[in-house]
Amino acid sequence: MNETTTPSNGRLTGVQAVPLRRMDLPGKGRLRNTPKGRQVAPADRARVAALCDGLAPRADLLIEHLHRLNDTEGALRKGQLAALAEHLRLSQVEVFEVASFYHHFQIVDDDAAVPRTTVRVCTSLSCSMAGASSLLHGLQAKLAGDASVQVIEAPCIGQCHQAPAACVGQHQVPQASVACVTDLLARGETAPRVLVPSDADSDYTQLRRLLGGALTPDQVLAELKASQLRGLGGAGFPSWRKWETVRAQPGRKAMVVNIDEGEVGTFKDWQVLTTTPHRVLEGLLIAALTVGAEDVWLYLRDEYHDGRVILTQAIEALKQRLPAWQHKYPGWTWPAIELRRGAGAYVCGEESALIESVEGKRGMPRLKPPIVAVNGVFGRPTLAHNLETLWWLPEILDKGGAWLAGQGRRGRSGLRRFSVSGRVNRPGVYLAPAGITLNELVAEYAGGLPAGHTLKAYLPGGASGGILPAALADVPLDFDTLAEHGAFVGSMAVVVLSQHDSVRDAALNLMRFFEHESCGQCTPCRAGTVQSVQLMTEPTWDTERLAELSQVMRDASICGLGQAAPNPFDSVLRFFPEEVQ
Repeated sequence: MNETTTPSNGRLTGVQAVPLRRMDLPGKGRLRNTPKGRQVAPADRARVAALCDGLAPRADLLIEHLHRLNDTEGALRKGQLAALAEHLRLSQVEVFEVASFYHHFQIVDDDAAVPRTTVRVCTSLSCSMAGASSLLHGLQAKLAGDASVQVIEAPCIGQCHQAPAACVGQHQVPQASVACVTDLLARGETAPRVLVPSDADSDYTQLRRLLGGALTPDQVLAELKASQLRGLGGAGFPSWRKWETVRAQPGRKAMVVNIDEGEVGTFKDWQVLTTTPHRVLEGLLIAALTVGAEDVWLYLRDEYHDGRVILTQAIEALKQRLPAWQHKYPGWTWPAIELRRGAGAYVCGEESALIESVEGKRGMPRLKPPIVAVNGVFGRPTLAHNLETLWWLPEILDKGGAWLAGQGRRGRSGLRRFSVSGRVNRPGVYLAPAGITLNELVAEYAGGLPAGHTLKAYLPGGASGGILPAALADVPLDFDTLAEHGAFVGSMAVVVLSQHDSVRDAALNLMRFFEHESCGQCTPCRAGTVQSVQLMTEPTWDTERLAELSQVMRDASICGLGQAAPNPFDSVLRFFPEEVQ
């Protein structure tokens, strides 16, 4: 027996010091001498290291690492996921649960054949009305023998004004057809489109006024308050209240910019991002410097590949200006800016779910309180803003808050960007006065309805906002004006239906969207959306059962997804009962 000694620290020393094994203890099984879970193959370890080179091995960057693998390999192979867990010092279950949560990640066996390109065909409401089903089935039939391509249906991809829309790899295809998609595949054009913004020569005038002392942070906040600007991501919360709350908190502060517009029928943020990204960044810096945010994360939905290219270029151009500004305007604490890429999860439009995703986790909404303004990203006080909200800041400081507050109709205040799609002659994004009616919006901006169509119904706020009949087309469109009708404007996504459309079919389309996008965290939403879809597919709806589901989902769901999901079928029962009886 080899000699050993026992030093004062209690550890064995010597030539062959053997630790106690679990099998040596009574009633205990054998201790593992290898890490728990799948063993990492050297080839997988090397592949992950190569693909993730240059990306810091931090747990909060897990989703960025997954994108590196998924973009290159076409899917996530199980062996490489195990290697990634080792690389990031995470458990394999942590990596797997995140990878399996997001729709744009596909997990496959190591030896599985993976199609080189994925074609996503949007089947949400506006695209469905424009023939998405025929496009989907036509592409599946045309490409059935091509193992290098898979064609799948997808929820809204933010191109509702150019329906039907598809995405070939990372190349968005407006007004898609079987011919144009197959042509892109034949040419290998799967990279993001090249779009040119209109503000590349922006001089950041209002930001430089703040830096130079012509404006103080207090004056910026005062103008914001005078403008009556509300959050334009859907909730409509007064922006200045968020600023004051975050500004008053102690410690290191943060900011997140929500560019994850996944609401069916919404594409205004895509339009703002791809045309005026520098104006958004100017508003971002003004907000961050005013409230004292030292770290900023921009969270961009993964469907906006072309927008990601533009935003990346704009951020790099901004960073090139910073040294000169830091020299000319000393004394400011400049925020660190990071762009984070979503991975296909509508629920991440909810601010706390977005923050969870920024931290590298599943995008599941947090229970409140605390609110994110007090305890947000990485536990810091966090200013959470929608992209368009920040876009308005330079305009407010240029023209004055009172100018914006003075816009509007019928006593409403401000201007609103409406995403208009469906049965109109000119679908698009329109900047219109708050308080405008649907009839006015369609007639003055969207070119009216096509010949042979008359207004039957409309969605004032996307999938969540309910469905209203033509009889209510003269009600002002703004925050708080539609509550008595069981609807709201939310993100201002207007979808117009005519007498040729079935409202019950539209409601079912929307409910299937909610079923697909529920994060599954809370039972009322997870089970309620599934049961609702089942009941809504019946020829005659069980109104009593649907009413019960609606009440439970509204009362007990954790976040706005489950709380608003009943709006489509509640609207049908209230305004269009003849379609389901």
